[in-house]
This record gives sequence, C-alpha cells and structure tokens, in this order.
Amino acid sequence: MRSETLKAAFISLLLFAVFIGAWHMATLPKVSAAQAGANAEYAALMGKGAERSGGFPPPAEVGAAFITHLSNPFYDRGPNDKGVGIQLGHSLVRVALGFLLAVLVAVPFGFAIGMSPLLLKAFDPFIQVLKPISPLAWMPLALYTLKDSSISGIFVIFICSVWPMLINTAFGVAAVRRDWINVARTLEVNPPRKVFLVILPAAAPTILTGMRISMGIAWLVIVAAEMLVGGTGIGYFVWNEWNNLALPNVIFAIALIGLVGMLLDMIFRRLQELVTYRE
Repeated sequence: MRSETLKAAFISLLLFAVFIGAWHMATLPKVSAAQAGANAEYAALMGKGAERSGGFPPPAEVGAAFITHLSNPFYDRGPNDKGVGIQLGHSLVRVALGFLLAVLVAVPFGFAIGMSPLLLKAFDPFIQVLKPISPLAWMPLALYTLKDSSISGIFVIFICSVWPMLINTAFGVAAVRRDWINVARTLEVNPPRKVFLVILPAAAPTILTGMRISMGIAWLVIVAAEMLVGGTGIGYFVWNEWNNLALPNVIFAIALIGLVGMLLDMIFRRLQELVTYRE
C-alpha cells in the first residue's frame, strides 16, 4: 500500500514537471524568420528584438508572484490593496458563516423530513423547485433586502450549502435500518436517545457526505460572488488583478483557490472516515 502511494506521488510529480516544462516551452520568446538571419545588434537597434509568443506569463513569473505574495500575505495598504492572506481570510469567514447557518437549518430539517414520509412528500416539490436555482441568481434579491454585500455573500453561501446537506440528511435518516429502530422501540428507548444513539450514528456518513458536497459548492460560489459584489475576498482579488492586467497574480490566486479547496475537502474526507463504520 505504501509503495503504491509512493508510485502515485512519483507519477503526480512527473505529470507536474511535464506540465511546467510544456508551459515554459510554450511561453519562450519567439524570433521571427527575418530576425533570425539578421544581426542581433541591428535587430535591437530597429526595435525588433525577441518577443514573447503571446504575452502569457511563463512559470518563472508566476513563481515570482508566489514568492511576492506569500512573503508578506497580511499587509494592508488601503481598501484596494490588501495582502492575499487578508483576502483569503475574508472569503473563509464568509464560507464558514454561511456553511454553519446551513448546518443549523439543513440537519434538523433533514432529520424531520427523513423520519416522516408525510413531511418528505409535502416538502419535496418545494425542494425540487428551489434546488436547481443558481445561488448567484439570489444575489440581486439579497443585495436589495440585506443592503450589505458581505452579508449577501454569506446568504448566497447559505443557499448553495443547504440543499445537498438537507437532501443527504433526509436520505441518510430515511435509510436507517428498520431493524435497529424496531430494537430501540422494543427496548423502550425514549425518542431523544433513539435519535442520538441509533439514527444519528447510522446516518452520520451520509450527512457528512452532504456537508462535503456543500463545502465544495460553497468554495466554488464564494469566488464568483465576491467578483460580483467586490470589496474584499479572494474572488475580488482575482478580479482586481485582472483589471490591473497582472496575469501572474491571477494565476497565483487561481492556484491558491485550488489548494485551499483541496484542504477543505481533505478535512471533510477525514471526518467522513471517522464516522464511517464497517459491519
């Protein structure tokens, strides 16, 4: 198993090296045919020196952007010039608040409709209508009613997080083995103990799966939401750097978003492993 992991890591590093090499080759300076036969000094005097192929930054420039931003991630030089650590912190706080609100609503409600087929049928049409709506479609209404771009971003995270959690919680609770519930009933276990000692442990892996999906969607949506509302956040950072035509900084931010998303997913995968039991 360990040797397989090492092999997989080696292949990943090899693929990454090939990608960087191809990127470097694609962004090498290009010399025209006319310039190739001309004297280099003459070409320089004529202002026709070597040019980059398409203006896309090479890996070295992006690497320099990594060093620049990570060497001082928490500087604050005004509203439009904050370190990437501060921008990332704003995004993570919004995601955390919206996600926690979704947990407070989706898990109890999912329990209720999972335990009652009548409630499940009654609420199913509303869930099916509201679930496919893009979270960003709620942004105008949120901005109009809440009058605050930051709170509106939290609301959008709440909306996009609530449905996967709600559906997975309801499914997990409804799928708990009837035998286990019947045994609890036979032993005259009171309802709170039945919920916390029988249903919750059995449904926990499915609930955590819903939370993991919700967190992935929330991290996707926060970037787009912050591009729309501006102000602070990693999404605003990307948009601001694009307006400054600083492509190395944009690529750095994209890579950072991916790395943070991977870390968030790893946390929930670890939680899933902790609550998953094998019969």
